Amino acid sequence: MSDPAYQRDADNLLADAQRTWRAPSVVAAITRDGEITWQGAVGEGAGADVQYRIGSITKTFTAVLVHQLRDEGLLDLDDPLDRWLPDSRHASVTLRRMLAHASGLQRELGDMWATLEVPDRDDLLAGFEAAEQVLPTRAGHHYSNLAFAMLGEVVGRATSSTWAEQLEHRLLQPLGMGRTTLHPTAPHAQGFHVEPYADAVRPEPHSDLGSTAPAGQLWSTVTDLARWAAFLADPPPDVLSLESLEAMRQPVVVFDPATWNLAWGGGLMLARRDARVHHGHGGAMPGFLAGCYAFRDETERAGAVVLTNTGRAADTEGLAGRLLNTALDADPRRLPAWVATDVPAFARELLGPWWSEGAEFLVEWREGALTMIGRGAPEWRRTHFEATGKDTYRAAKGRESGEHLRVVRDGTAVTRLMFSGYAFTRQPLTFTEVATR
Repeated sequence: MSDPAYQRDADNLLADAQRTWRAPSVVAAITRDGEITWQGAVGEGAGADVQYRIGSITKTFTAVLVHQLRDEGLLDLDDPLDRWLPDSRHASVTLRRMLAHASGLQRELGDMWATLEVPDRDDLLAGFEAAEQVLPTRAGHHYSNLAFAMLGEVVGRATSSTWAEQLEHRLLQPLGMGRTTLHPTAPHAQGFHVEPYADAVRPEPHSDLGSTAPAGQLWSTVTDLARWAAFLADPPPDVLSLESLEAMRQPVVVFDPATWNLAWGGGLMLARRDARVHHGHGGAMPGFLAGCYAFRDETERAGAVVLTNTGRAADTEGLAGRLLNTALDADPRRLPAWVATDVPAFARELLGPWWSEGAEFLVEWREGALTMIGRGAPEWRRTHFEATGKDTYRAAKGRESGEHLRVVRDGTAVTRLMFSGYAFTRQPLTFTEVATR
């Protein structure tokens, strides 16, 4: 393991958290470019190979399985549920909305958290049909463990298998996560309730979620879960396509419309931490709390994980975010040095300023591609074009992605560009002037 610049800061954050939370133990790790660059453990019995419950971080595994099946054409994210559960009373709910907690389905399967009874598959299917859709679809965010339990059922039906078998075959084995299991395997931590008014603890049960396992059953170690964070930052293409990772990171519903600090994508939580948006998930089970988040941009592939065996007053997600930003701030990855490139002849006559709707846009040759950006606009708004024919292009990424650009000529001279239905001219014109020329 390397000795990064943020080693001492990370050590201090971890030690302060364990004492502030009064947690029996806390373990954490930071990963950069697929490798663990820092790891820490504080408290009794803490260690890199000790299993903790990760609760709803399990949902990210279920979501990846669904997106793998989407990559293979076995299902579509916009499939209504009746494709997989014919005659269900919730037939019109789509997989995409279930992944984003935008289905409106009730949160839990009955009273299982009050009784701790272990539901079997018949209980799940019967309970689902008895369940309410407590909000209209996409009326807002409404967290639903029941929805993710049913996504596990869909995974099983789409593969003529089970969620657990597909989890092992498609994710745990290929990623080398041998210490991530459905049930505790020694060495594992005991979960505790830390008393609020005394320095005392009481053990919590190791409850089994039964048929609702796809929503929160897994146990893992900080080492294994760091591999998962690295995967969420940069998945091997033979396990998950980058297109599907981007679909998982695409916001579907905002949790807090007043502040826009938390949203849900295709099975991932999208948490704003300072100037960055991390993607991942938190987890909670009796006696355990966890956080696992990743960050990806042009240069960064990073993640952070925090696990603890207290079920109260521990902000594991917040600590994971702080650790991740500490690493990114202290040791930023730099873009490659700029180098000059040749500009093809076809691009030269298009370069320079253009005007549309009273705003100035710059057509530029950047990093081997024809691009367009509004003057003064942030770089993420830059459109990159791919040629589709003579004088025709498609926006490959950026503003108006997917739309067509057409070069209009008067003889050989370029007179305007037509992009996504709007005219771009060399001089600023009114809409009337554009229409009459």
